[in-house]
Amino acid sequence: MSTVRRKAYFVSDRTGITAEALGHSLLTQFEAVPFEKEAVRFVDTPERAEALRERINRAAEETGLRPLVFSTLIQPETRDVVRAANCLFIDFFDALIPGIEAELGVRSSHATGRSHGLTDIEEYSMRIDAVNFSLSHDDGSTVSHLNEADVILVGISRTGKTPTCLYLSLHYGIRAANFPMTEDDLEHMKLPRSLEPHQGKLFGLTTDPQRLAQIRQERMPNSKYASLEQCDYETRQAEALFRKRGIPYLRTTMKSVEEIATTIIDMAGLERRKLKHQRPHLHT
Repeated sequence: MSTVRRKAYFVSDRTGITAEALGHSLLTQFEAVPFEKEAVRFVDTPERAEALRERINRAAEETGLRPLVFSTLIQPETRDVVRAANCLFIDFFDALIPGIEAELGVRSSHATGRSHGLTDIEEYSMRIDAVNFSLSHDDGSTVSHLNEADVILVGISRTGKTPTCLYLSLHYGIRAANFPMTEDDLEHMKLPRSLEPHQGKLFGLTTDPQRLAQIRQERMPNSKYASLEQCDYETRQAEALFRKRGIPYLRTTMKSVEEIATTIIDMAGLERRKLKHQRPHLHT
């Protein structure tokens, strides 16, 4: 098999988030093929489309391989220009929208930026409120208003609590707080006192001790905190406490923050926040 990295472009007339997400998902099914990936955003004029077409043609000539182009371009005057390049052009909207139009009996709006634009001010405001909530309730920094949380992630240090909270809040509007487990908590097999009234909202995060030791070594090399013995002890104690108290938990080893977050949503019965007065609670 050729060692030349095949070019893959994720092309959009706006942020490119949809094209990247769908394109990446498809390319993960071809692990044996090396790709050089590039996002090309805001291709919203014929001039930009023509410049991109030239880049694609140049890449095809230099590598001897047709690039893959994953597109969410809406307007025909830009889409048709890029489609004419020497590439495999994969048009997500063109592949899906006609069938939906036929089923619904109405034409789509063909408007750009709807997926990630500011089309719902209330939903956007709720997501920003959720992010602010998660930031102010990071790592047990405050225990006030924990009753307003949708979920409280609890676990030992460096198990992904903070990034998971921010992902849940930013993408789903879920008010996620997180709280660390201390040496005293683990030794006496007890929850932090401030979390006792909120056990129904708790969700535990843990990980493989060897992976945890690797992560901690990067932060505090050659310390007791990063030793395999300490990581093994903390992991065992935390999982035992979760089982003792009936707290659902997840091992985050080798999982992306997206996978961790969506698994929590599924296991905890959470839903994307829709209205300010609707605050779904965790079911255990």
